[in-house]
Amino acid sequence: MAVQWTLTLLAIAALGAFIALPLIAVFVQAFDKGWAAYLTAVSDPNTLSAIKLSLLAVGIAVPLNMIFGIAAAWVIAKFRFRGRDILVSLIDIPFGVSPVISGLIFILLFGAGGWFGPWLEKYDIHIVFAVPGIILATIFVTFPFVARELIPLMESQGIEEEEAALVLGASGWQMFFRVTLPNIRWGLLYGVVLCTARALGEFGAVSVVSGHIRGETNTLPLHVEILYNEYNYAGAFAVASLLSVIAVVTLGLKKLLEWKTGRGTP
Repeated sequence: MAVQWTLTLLAIAALGAFIALPLIAVFVQAFDKGWAAYLTAVSDPNTLSAIKLSLLAVGIAVPLNMIFGIAAAWVIAKFRFRGRDILVSLIDIPFGVSPVISGLIFILLFGAGGWFGPWLEKYDIHIVFAVPGIILATIFVTFPFVARELIPLMESQGIEEEEAALVLGASGWQMFFRVTLPNIRWGLLYGVVLCTARALGEFGAVSVVSGHIRGETNTLPLHVEILYNEYNYAGAFAVASLLSVIAVVTLGLKKLLEWKTGRGTP
């Protein structure tokens, strides 16, 4: 019992020191100069532009990664084929590669001196230092989340129900929408929540490909950095508080989905 209480207190102390206190400090600093200064910072045109760009990146990256994740998990979990392990390893690449390196990869591919740079320049197509590059970088760093969530879930469920549906005359799409999708819905939502949170908070890869053009290619994390570097601490912490609220909401959704999927502690 003594060991249990000691470990519990140590865990609470660590959480308080490394998570709760910094989170509280963000909100204290955000409202340090009052509500008027806070509202001015979050309603600034550059802040609104950063919010819109972040939501645009999430709105494109998350649905695409959801479709990819479902397809990849279905293939990997339900079928056995040559190269399956290679496909699983490829899905994990963004987990093992630094986000900064991920951004540099897109510079190498689509930059002015990159592999496709001259062709893109010829047709006046802008990818790096523009919105498409930000979206591509966001897709790359977040695409494993849904797939990695669904693969073990689908493997644990087996293929008996799908086979029964096919025997009863269901088509492939009917089997998917009436059997497979209902069985994975909570795991899918769990993966989407994690993917969304990662997309909103991505900094490294997006920073490399964005060009930091104020009001055009700055997402919320990049906007926080610019405000902080300009010694506009009230504005930086005000915008950071928006990201903190998103993090808290994401944590709440995550715990709810863990309870729904039976992952929470009893």
